[in-house]
Amino acid sequence: MTPLVGIVLVSHSAEIAHGVQSLVEQLTSGRVVIATAGGTDDGGLGTSYARILDALRTADSGAGVLVLPDLGSSVLTARLVLEDHPDSQAVLADAPFVEGAVAGALAAACGAELSAVVKEAEEARHIGKF
Repeated sequence: MTPLVGIVLVSHSAEIAHGVQSLVEQLTSGRVVIATAGGTDDGGLGTSYARILDALRTADSGAGVLVLPDLGSSVLTARLVLEDHPDSQAVLADAPFVEGAVAGALAAACGAELSAVVKEAEEARHIGKF
């Protein structure tokens, strides 16, 4: 079976990350590996370098990884992890957290390459809600 692009959800809140993970896994019938890096190492609000790195390793099946941060320091911490691990085939996307996760995961589930998955996630910001 051909590996699919994985997704890492980086949020200040473990609950938010797990909620979006649950939504996306249901929409893709579990075909795409969605890993979360929510909260700090002690369970508080914030971001964790170690959790992001673990999530990257979990989500990487060989086709690359889309990294979606929620806001602020999650972007900075994710950038630091990716800079420290340039060998990882991961792309940090400037995309809305929920809509980007859904659009990216659906593209990944269809077998799209990493660049197309990133593009779908980033273009999700232009989708009207009504």
